[in-house]
This record gives sequence, structure tokens and C-alpha cells, in this order.
Amino acid sequence: MTTENSPEVVLGVGAGIAAYKVCELLRLFTESGHSVQVVPTADALRFVGEPTWAALSGRPVATGVWDAVHEVPHVRIGQRADLVFVAPATADLLAKAAHGLADDLLTNTLLTARCPVVFAPAMHTEMWEHPATQANVATLRARGAIVLDPAVGRLTGADTGRGRLPDPADLFAAGRRVLARGGLEADLAGRRVLITAGGTREDIDPVRYLGNRSSGRQGYALAATAVARGADVTLLSANVTLPDPAGADVRRVRSAVELQEAVLAESDKADVVVMAAAVADFRPAERAPGKIKKQAGSGPAPIELVENPDILAGLTRDRAHPGQLIVGFAAETDRVLEHGRQKLARKGCDLLVVNQVGGGKAFGTADNQAVVLGADGSATEIPHGPKEALADRVWDLVADRLTPRPRGDTQR
Repeated sequence: MTTENSPEVVLGVGAGIAAYKVCELLRLFTESGHSVQVVPTADALRFVGEPTWAALSGRPVATGVWDAVHEVPHVRIGQRADLVFVAPATADLLAKAAHGLADDLLTNTLLTARCPVVFAPAMHTEMWEHPATQANVATLRARGAIVLDPAVGRLTGADTGRGRLPDPADLFAAGRRVLARGGLEADLAGRRVLITAGGTREDIDPVRYLGNRSSGRQGYALAATAVARGADVTLLSANVTLPDPAGADVRRVRSAVELQEAVLAESDKADVVVMAAAVADFRPAERAPGKIKKQAGSGPAPIELVENPDILAGLTRDRAHPGQLIVGFAAETDRVLEHGRQKLARKGCDLLVVNQVGGGKAFGTADNQAVVLGADGSATEIPHGPKEALADRVWDLVADRLTPRPRGDTQR
């Protein structure tokens, strides 16, 4: 590791058309005080030339194992790094990394690095979904590497689908989250995590709905921090306007019933389910087909409500598999711990994150505080601070309770 104040980042660049986006990622790293060594593959230089990387990094570009041989670059670059970030990570690069091949400077660097390694894949959808690529991703994640899920969007030519490199700002945020852990082990590597975030909306008519004040920021913080700790993250987002966390597979839902369907479809594959979304307790018995009109001289017609499904209680009652951990959230306005303990007993989850809301607390803010109640009788206070800090503390508690994987088990 570097002993200088500025973290040493190795930016590995693969041979993909998305290499032009990585110029912006490099700028974000350097302008925030990171020292960046760019290591492109030979074919990556066909997309963005060496002078561009040198100008943006302020350092000579490392391109071959035979350059400056006396400095042993194929060993030293990886040894000095605090973070290796590979973008775009092509199918070829992922395959070489998974199988330990080292036929150029970048793949040699990946073998010698003892710091966190992040791969940001970018390729056509068919290549990403191919069983060989998925097996390589599972292998890398099981070894502790962080492989971000690619985004969905426009690809090369007219094609659209999953395989797009996430936006540079989102990649930078993911890299900073990894660096903030100070080289700690990616303790969620190889784990599949399902997170819900935001607030459900129950339609009254095409214009109006019943909803709540949840912004989804805490759920998104949980997703971003889980990615930084190596997890394979699926995020069910209920009416959230925040940017997608880089590396998470984000699915959109609207109502409590839609959320329940999505949770049931995904939970059987998850090692951990975190129900951070604010789910409406009730919904209108019927949705009006047109906008409900105000009738002059008469009050509003009553709206009959029916109870929504209790998604959290259903998950704990019918766990998908032994060892699955389920985390719930409880937003309370008064008698917070009393109501939290009652909810923990009713829901049957392993951990319940209890926080006070209202009066400018929690909803829509960048910070939060909570007490995490455990089914084992534990109570962990998390002091007031950024929602990312609270998320990391929740993952600490989850990681302590996860059943160790059998040796060689890379995917469920």
C-alpha cells in the first residue's frame, strides 16, 4: 500500500467502446486527490490513446511488462495499490481474471494486488448473460472481488439492454465507498442480497394515491454499502427519484401488492433480505377508473380501505431456505423502543432497525439514527450520522450472523 496521504488507485482500462466514459472517471479520481496509475490493455488504446490517459492522470501510462523492467512493473503496481478499479471490464478480462491468466500488465497487476479490486463490466447483453460470463463473475465475487452489475440502457449501435457501463459519477461513488472501508475484507462477497427501498403508493384514481414520506435514501445507502462490501445486490425501488446505486440490479415497483410479488420472486435466491421500504398498511378497495370529481354542496364520498399484505411477516413465516437472514425496519413517532420490540415479536425477523420519524427526522434527510433490535435479545444503538454510516453498521450486524458458506460454494 502507498504510504502517501493520497490513496493510490490503479485504473485498469479494458478494450470496450465504453472506455471513453472512463476518462471522466479518471478525472473524478484525480480531482478528488487520488493518485491514479492508468493501466490500459493494448486493445484499449485503440479506443482512447495513451496521450489522453497521461494528460488526465498527470502520470506516464503503464502499458507493458517490458517497460521500465528494472522497476518490475508487473509486481510493483499491484503491490502499491490501495484500490484496483477495472472499467470497462470486458467479458475477456473477466474470464482472464477468474482463471488467473496473466498475459499483459493489467492481468499481472490483478494477480499481485492485495487491495480491494472492483470490476465494472460493460458488454452486450448476450455476452453478460452467457453462462460462462456469469460463472466467471460468481467465481470473482466468491474470492472477494467486487463485480458491479452493469446498467440497463443503450449499447453499441441500436441495441438496448443490460450491459451498459454505469455513469462515471456512480462508478466514482462506488470506488470511494470501497476506499472508505480502508481495505477491510469484502465480507459480503458471494452473498446475494435483496433490499427494498422507498414508499409504496396505492392508487385511488388515475390522479391520486395514498402514500408516505419515504424518500428511499436509507434503502439506497444500504444497497450502495452492500455493493462496496462485495454483495450481489437486487434493489426493489418503490417510487424513488434517486440515481441508481452503481452495481445494483434495480427493479421498479409501485404498490404494496407489486412489491410483494417482486419480493416473493426474488427472495428465494437471497442470503439476506432487508425490508427498508415503507409499505402502506392499507389500499383502496377499488381504484376509480377516472378522476373522482368534487360535487358542489356535498362532502367527499368515503373511500373503503382494505389491508395490504404483511410482506415482512410472510417472509419470516415462510423462509426461502435455512440460514436466510431477514432484516426489517420500523419507523415510529413515539414510544419508539416499546413499539419496536412489539413489532419484532410480531414480525419474527432476525434484526429490526427502529428509528424515530417525524419533525424533520429520517424521512428525506441525509442522516439518521436508530436502535437495531435482535431476535437474540440484543439492542445496538447507532448514533446520529450519515445514512451510509448507519447502513454499514447494519451490515456489520448482518455479517456477524451469516452462516459461513461451505468451501467452494460460489453461488446458490
